[in-house]
Amino acid sequence: MDPATIIGIVLAFGAVVAMVTMEGAHLSALLLPAPMVLVFGATIAVGIASGTIKDFLTAVKALPRALRGKVEPPQQVIDQVVGLAEKARANGLLAMEQEADSVDDPFLKRALQNIADGTDGDELRVLLEDEIATRSKKDRVAAKFFSAMGGYAPTIGIIGTVVSLTHVLENLAEPGELGPMIASAFVATLWGLLSANFLWLPLGARLRRLSELDVERMTLLMEGVLAVQSGSQPRLLGERLRAMVPDGDADKSAAKSAKPARGAKDPVEEAA
Repeated sequence: MDPATIIGIVLAFGAVVAMVTMEGAHLSALLLPAPMVLVFGATIAVGIASGTIKDFLTAVKALPRALRGKVEPPQQVIDQVVGLAEKARANGLLAMEQEADSVDDPFLKRALQNIADGTDGDELRVLLEDEIATRSKKDRVAAKFFSAMGGYAPTIGIIGTVVSLTHVLENLAEPGELGPMIASAFVATLWGLLSANFLWLPLGARLRRLSELDVERMTLLMEGVLAVQSGSQPRLLGERLRAMVPDGDADKSAAKSAKPARGAKDPVEEAA
């Protein structure tokens, strides 16, 4: 689990609370139900109106993933593929059917099953690339939904302020109450800006980033299983996959500290 989003949102709202406290104001002046209902309710409503019900449901289902941010580390993917390559060299490609039954990742499971079924390498590449593209497209729908709400929220906050100021103008005969009423009117704008920049836009950006990482993971798996199908040597396969990962995302020293491939001699033994 990567708690970056939760930590960031908590710190952002914490900074607002700290500012309000240092200014000597009261949080109760900001926690007004009417403007909050308008901003959050109308933002979600126009977000739904801008797409389809299916888009809305996709975004709701993606919300837990945005908060958890669980992404498999590249080195773990590489180690898994290298292990598959070793088993394929030792037991043949038919052994991939048994491996497919033991993995939880649907993408990898289908890839291994196709290898065991004897699917042509070019056809398998097209199949896996299409699946990656479809997954990326689905993730973009959820990210776009939250980003769109981030664009609507500030304007809806301004609408709430205009409505409240209209009410203020109706009560000019009571000058003693104008100050609190005007202050309350701007709370809608505040919540529009806060919700956009503290919630909706970060969630949209988070989902886009998670989608990028997921595509990179699936691409590693695709290149790995295709290399397994072609009979690539496990150690060289590991080095090739590590070369596909940006510096720092994978343990570059793993290639040096890894066990020698089956049948290879240990460098120390050769020196002796």
